[in-house]
Amino acid sequence: MEVVHLNQKQLAARWSISEATLERWRSEGLGPKFLKLCGRVLYRQMDIEAYEESCLATRVRQLKA
Repeated sequence: MEVVHLNQKQLAARWSISEATLERWRSEGLGPKFLKLCGRVLYRQMDIEAYEESCLATRVRQLKA
C-alpha cells in the first residue's frame, strides 16, 4: 500500500483555508496528525481523511439562549 502525503500548501488548497490557519492549528494541537521530517511538514492522506471523517456532522447543535 502506497502512503500518499500532502504538504501544507496542498492541504490548505484542498480545504480552501490559509496556510497560516494550518500553522496555528498545529501550534494549538488541532487539525489532523502531521509529520515533521527534516524541517518539512507533511500530512498523510489517511490522517487527513480520518480527520475529515471525525468532523462529519449529522445536525447542527442548537445554542441555548
